[in-house]
Amino acid sequence: MKLKFIKSEEIDKNVKCAIHKTGKLGFSSNAIDKLSLNTDKTVSIAINEEDEGDENLYVVVNEKAQESAFKLSKAGDYFYINTKALFDSIGIDYRNDKIIYDIVDFEYEGEKMYKLIKRVIKKKERK
Repeated sequence: MKLKFIKSEEIDKNVKCAIHKTGKLGFSSNAIDKLSLNTDKTVSIAINEEDEGDENLYVVVNEKAQESAFKLSKAGDYFYINTKALFDSIGIDYRNDKIIYDIVDFEYEGEKMYKLIKRVIKKKERK
């Protein structure tokens, strides 16, 4: 047997984004670093049209502005995209649930992309 110890600094930590109550998709600081986000770039978002049960999103960060992509905006140290209309149109209930996406590398047709793996945290009902 040969053991290989994994270095904690080599693991992507807390690379995620979350839907805010306003419908905007905000990126964690680790996600900003991993995706090399800045306001000159845009984000293209796709869904898996062959599998209606696939609630994940698929993302490409475009180096230059793309007409049909989402524009990145900055507020303080954080980046977000205005995705309210998108989430409303695909039926994601961000008003009643906390929606977080873990971001992992993904390759599609030879192109580097990111897969946003959906996690839903049910909000507790107030008594």
